[in-house]
Amino acid sequence: MKPNVSVVIPTYNRESLIGRAVQSVLAQSFRDFELLIVDDGSTDNTLEKLKDFCDDRIKIIETPHRGVSWARNVGLSRAKGEWMAFLDSDDEWLPHKLESQWDYMRAHPSIKIVHGEEIWIRRGVRVNPMKKHAKCGGWIFPKCLPLCPISPSTVMIHREVLEQVGVFDPQMIVCEDYDLWLRITPFFEVGFVEDPIIKKYGGHPDQLSTRYKAMDYFRVKAISKVLQLGIGRENKRTAAKMLGFKAGILLKGYQKYGRTAHRDEVMEMSRQSERWL
Repeated sequence: MKPNVSVVIPTYNRESLIGRAVQSVLAQSFRDFELLIVDDGSTDNTLEKLKDFCDDRIKIIETPHRGVSWARNVGLSRAKGEWMAFLDSDDEWLPHKLESQWDYMRAHPSIKIVHGEEIWIRRGVRVNPMKKHAKCGGWIFPKCLPLCPISPSTVMIHREVLEQVGVFDPQMIVCEDYDLWLRITPFFEVGFVEDPIIKKYGGHPDQLSTRYKAMDYFRVKAISKVLQLGIGRENKRTAAKMLGFKAGILLKGYQKYGRTAHRDEVMEMSRQSERWL
């Protein structure tokens, strides 16, 4: 019998954290799920830690090390559920996460993607997100452009959404979630659970957002990609303005520090976006 929800956890060298993530899924009050854990070529004891869990809903998939997007996509390709949920291996679901979203979906049958509020933990201390990180639901494409307003660990999404817009782009080293939300939100209204449903941990050195500083380069690439889609003229104007703004900041930085990597590419993407202004 197929589960209603397929949960995908990608992990790479997270032996000290993977147990907490897996346990938070197994502790869910909503029980009709399968859990696919995709080990992205770990070289530590992550796989050994996973052997501690004995639950027939768990499937462990081993792959060569190709990045978080590839790992999530492998999990999606094996998923049997109608609904997909993701959990980063350094985050933790609260026990009612799936149940809250399942109830929301039943109450709003037209909604095909829902996320929720988070509790932020930085270096072991709870912190309050800044105003620019505020989350909401609705037709939120314009709000997705400045910064990523949806965390992968909070999402539940129907498989037909991914069949329509595609899955994670393995070419995006970071901001792969930002890229996906930009492809989804022009076409699908987003639901939002106002109460916290996860604990999101940050500040550790192996976090991708810590390791890669030039995040706006990848955001500019994502906006350039979405401008090629049929997202409507007003959305294209809004996206083109944001691309120009972010590209301008990047180009000033390149000039200030004498960097040439990606400079010509960013200039070309900026020029191409001008026809939508």
